[in-house]
Amino acid sequence: MGLLEKIDSPDDLKKIDRSQLPQLANEIRETIVNVVSRTGGHLASSLGAVELAIAIHYVFDTPRDKIIWDVGHQAYAHKLLTGRRTKFNSLRQHGGISGFTKIAESRFDAFTTGHSSTSISAGLGIACAKRLKQEKSKVIAVIGDGSMTAGLAYEAMNQAGDTHKDKDLIVILNDNDMSISKNVGAISSLLSRTFSAGKLQAWRKEFGEFLKSLPRIGNNVYQLAKRSEESFKAFVTPGMLFEAFNFDYFGPIDGHNLSHLISILNNIKQLEEPVLLHVTTTKGKGYLQAEQNPVYFHGVGCFDVETGQCTPRSPESAPSYTEVFGRTMVELGAEDSRIIAVTAAMPEGTGLIEFSRRFPDRFFDVGIAEQHGVTFAAGMATEGLKPVVAIYSTFLQRAYDQIIHDVCIEKLPVTFALDRGGLVGEDGPTHHGQFDLSYLRALPNMVVMAPRNENELRKMLVTAIQHNGPIALRYPRGSAEGIPLDQELKPLTIGKGQVLIKGDDLVIFAIGNMANEAVTAANLLKKENILATVVDCRFVKPLDKELILSLASKIPYLLSIEENTLQGGFGSAILELLADEGIQYRLFKRLGLPDVFIEHGSQASLRQKYGLTARAIASTALSIIGYKHSKPTLKTAGISSGRT
Repeated sequence: MGLLEKIDSPDDLKKIDRSQLPQLANEIRETIVNVVSRTGGHLASSLGAVELAIAIHYVFDTPRDKIIWDVGHQAYAHKLLTGRRTKFNSLRQHGGISGFTKIAESRFDAFTTGHSSTSISAGLGIACAKRLKQEKSKVIAVIGDGSMTAGLAYEAMNQAGDTHKDKDLIVILNDNDMSISKNVGAISSLLSRTFSAGKLQAWRKEFGEFLKSLPRIGNNVYQLAKRSEESFKAFVTPGMLFEAFNFDYFGPIDGHNLSHLISILNNIKQLEEPVLLHVTTTKGKGYLQAEQNPVYFHGVGCFDVETGQCTPRSPESAPSYTEVFGRTMVELGAEDSRIIAVTAAMPEGTGLIEFSRRFPDRFFDVGIAEQHGVTFAAGMATEGLKPVVAIYSTFLQRAYDQIIHDVCIEKLPVTFALDRGGLVGEDGPTHHGQFDLSYLRALPNMVVMAPRNENELRKMLVTAIQHNGPIALRYPRGSAEGIPLDQELKPLTIGKGQVLIKGDDLVIFAIGNMANEAVTAANLLKKENILATVVDCRFVKPLDKELILSLASKIPYLLSIEENTLQGGFGSAILELLADEGIQYRLFKRLGLPDVFIEHGSQASLRQKYGLTARAIASTALSIIGYKHSKPTLKTAGISSGRT
C-alpha cells in the first residue's frame, strides 16, 4: 500500500514522517500523469506544484487556514491530499471533479478559481474578514509568476501593504518563468534575475564570513551589512519590489526541496503581517516530456504516458478554427503592413505563433493583462494601424470597461477575435464563452459576427480589418467543418445574412456553428413533410433587418438557435426587432443556453444536454408546429426528443 493511498485528509498527511515525503511526491506525480493522460488537463503546472501542496498542508491547519490557488490549474496535488483521491479519475469529466478549485466541491477549496491573478485580492478579503470576526488563522495565496504580470495582483498588494500591515496574509510566489507560454515583460525579467537557491545561499554564507573578518569598528559594520543586504536584494532578487509594498520578502528558495520548504513555512507562519515567499520550481517536474515541453503540456488532451504523444489527427481531419484564424492572419499580414496582432499571454492558444515569427515587429504579447491589451490596441488604432486583439471569449470579459470606454466611444477600428466562443468543454464555467454575444451586442458602434465554417471565418476577418470601427469575430473551440477555402478573400456586406434552405412552414434563424445544426435539423424535418427555411444570420449586430422582417411576415413559426446565453443574446435581438416593427407571428421559440453557469463536460455531452443538436432542434420544431399529416412517434420519425 503506497503512502498516497493512506491519505484522505491533511490530518493523515501530518502522520507521515518528513523523510517519506519525497516518496509521497513521486506517488502523487505518477497519479497525476496517469489520470491526466486519460482525461486531459493542466499537467505541467500541477506537476511543478506538488511539493508546494505537500508542504503547505503539512505545516498549516487546513481548512481552518485558507489556501487560495491562483487560477487553480496547478492544484491537482491539493485535490489528492484533501479527500478527493478516490474521485480523481473523474477529473474534468461530466459529473466529476473540476479541473480548478471550487468552493462547492470541497471545504478545502477556499475560493472558486479559473481566471488568473485573483488570489491575493481574495486572500486579503478573507484575512480582513477573519480579523473582523476575531478569528486567528492564516491565509495563504499561491500565485504563479505569470499571474504576477496582471495589475490585479499589484492592486491587492498595494492595499495589503499600506493599510493592512497587521493581517495574516502569506503570498507564495511560485516562480517557474512560465504562464501558459514563456513569460514576457519587465516583471518577468526582474523575477528571472536570480541565482539558483543553492548559489544564493552560498553567496550569503561567504559574504557573512567576510563581514566577520572585518575589524570591529562599531556600528559601521552593521550599517555596511544592512546596506549590502539591501543592495544584494535589489541586484540579485526582486525582493525590493515586494518590500516596496511593505511585504516581508523571503527567498528565492528551491520549491522542490520539501525539508527546506517545511522549515521556512514553519518560521513564516509565526509572523502576523504580509509576507511574500518566493519559490522557484520547474514546470512539468518529474515527467520528462512535460519538463522539455511545458507549453504543450500546460493544457493537454489525452496522451500516451510512455511517449508523451497525443493521438495524432488523421490527415483528413479539418484544421481547428484557431489554426484557420492564425493562417489567415499571416496571409493578410503579408498584404497589409498596418495589421497588428495583440494577445494576452496566449500566442499558441490563439494561433498567432506563425504571425509572431513572420512579423515580429507587429506582434505584441502583453502578458496576462487583457485590460491593458485592449487599451494598448486602441492607442495603436488612433495612429492609423489595424490592431487585431485575439483573446479567448471568457478572458475578454476582464476588459469590458476598456472595450466600452477606450474603443467603442470613439469608434476606433479594433478587431476582437474571440476564440473559444460558446461551450469549451472540460474546463467548465470559468472558461465557457457563453456570454459574448450578449455583452458585446449591447455596445454602441460595435459590430458582432460569428461564422458557421472556416471559409466564413476568413471572410469575416477580412471584413473586420476593412471595417472602420470596433468589430468582434466570434468562433468556437475545436475542428472546423473541413470545407474547401476560397482562394480570393472577399469581405462580407456588414449586416447581411444568408438563406441556406428555403421552406414555407418554419424559419430557423441561426448564428455561428449552430447554422450547421440547423441545416441538419431541416433535413430531418423534411422527412416529415415540414419544410423549414434556414437562415445563417452571420451578424448578431447589426441584424439583417430586411431579411428577418420579410420572412417573419410570411411564415408564422419562428425558431432561433445560438450557443450563447439566452439572456440578451441573438434570439432576444430578433424578438426586439420584431416587437419594434410590430410584426405578428404565431409562435417564436428560442434555443440556447439557460440562465445558469454551465458545468464542465465534453462539448458533445453539453450540447446534447442543453438541446443544441440537430435532433433537439428538430424535436422543438415538431413540438411548436405539429405534424402536417399523421403524427408518428419521434422514434419512428428518427428524431430523439432531447432537451428543448
